[in-house]
Order: sequence, then structure tokens, then C-alpha cells
Amino acid sequence: MSPSATREPLDQNRVLNAALALADREGLKAVTMRRLGADLGVEAMSLYHHLPGKDGLLDGLVGAVVAEIQAAVGQIDRAAAERDWRAVLRRRCLDARSVMLRHPWAPGLIGSRQTVPHGLYLVFEDALATMVHGGLSYHLGHRALHSLGSMLLGYVSEVFSPGPMGEGLDPDAAEADFAAMAKAVPHLLAMVESEVHAHDDPNLGWCDSQTEFEFTLDLLLDGLERVRTSEVR
Repeated sequence: MSPSATREPLDQNRVLNAALALADREGLKAVTMRRLGADLGVEAMSLYHHLPGKDGLLDGLVGAVVAEIQAAVGQIDRAAAERDWRAVLRRRCLDARSVMLRHPWAPGLIGSRQTVPHGLYLVFEDALATMVHGGLSYHLGHRALHSLGSMLLGYVSEVFSPGPMGEGLDPDAAEADFAAMAKAVPHLLAMVESEVHAHDDPNLGWCDSQTEFEFTLDLLLDGLERVRTSEVR
């Protein structure tokens, strides 16, 4: 055990911070109690004093990411929401997305958990409050939450993304499979040939995921505003 590991007391926050860093470096599969103990310079069994096993660790990771989202989006500005609720909600979604881009493994993990962290309810509460302050009814707000879904957390589920965030995807095999069935999917083939997307950072999908995220978000927000306006008349 290194001297630095003995100087800092072990607590839940330190364990979760180490797990976050490990997942960001090597992916979620690398996060095991044994590996985490090694990184912290302690026996794996000592981690169970702070987290109830692997499931507790994964739930803790979700909670930590949600806490980052809450910190990123900040408190509701009621006056700003009353002036332009779309701009406020759009900014919140993009700020949440900045968190997900730091932790590309998180969307798959969030979708796999059996429990909902307290902070997640607060994210949706603040989103709904923003819309209500902007003049949306609770009925439309309810429909908006369903429509926006995980975009409020900064991500969308990609169509072609096997496993958590495409983990384990073989791009060469996928390209070969697509080419083999090209005759059966002429419109998809034409779309791929016509859409030249830069994907230097494919963390959240094969295409330019940031552009597609913002396009979908703007489409939904504009549509909700049109419905809100029609309800007021």
C-alpha cells in the first residue's frame, strides 16, 4: 500500500470518485470491486463498508453522474423561463449533455438500473417547472416530459448502438453486414451515401451526434411552443 493511500481516509465519496475516474479511463467493464480496491490501495473487501457490493457501486455511479448534471444545469431562473422557456430548457439539456460527454458509459448504466436516484426526480421537476413558468399547462408539460425523455439528461438512445453506448461494437463487421444487405435497404444506403458526417468523436453515436441531438431538441421545443400557443388562443 502506498503512503499516499494511507494518508487519506477511505469514504464513499472517495470510492465513487475513483470508480468514476476508472470508468472514464477504461470503460464500465473495468469497474470491479477488486480493481477499484487496487486503485485505492486497499483490499476489495474493505469497500463493502462503504458500498453494498457491485450493485451499490453502480447505483452510486448513477447518483454521482446525476449530481454532476444537477450542478451543471444549476438552479431555475424563473424570470428567464417566463421570458423564453425554450432557451432555458435548451441550455439545461446542452449542459446536461456536456456531463454525458465526459462519461459516455453513463447513459447505458442509467437505463439498466432498477432504482431511480433522488436527484433524477429533481432534474425532471426543474424541467417541468421551467415549462410551467413559460406558460405550458401541466397536461402539455406531461407530454413534453415523455417527448423529451432522456434529452433532459443530455443523451438519446442511438438506433444502432449494441450494448451500453455501443460497447463491444465491431465497426468493420457492422460495415460488412450493411454492405452485404445493401440491396434490401436501398433508402438507408442512399442516406448513408448522401450524408457525410464527421465522427472524430463517436462517443454517442456513429454520426455527428451533437448536431443530431440539437436538431431533435430544437424540433421538439419548437413543436411544444406551437402547441402551447394554440392552447392559449
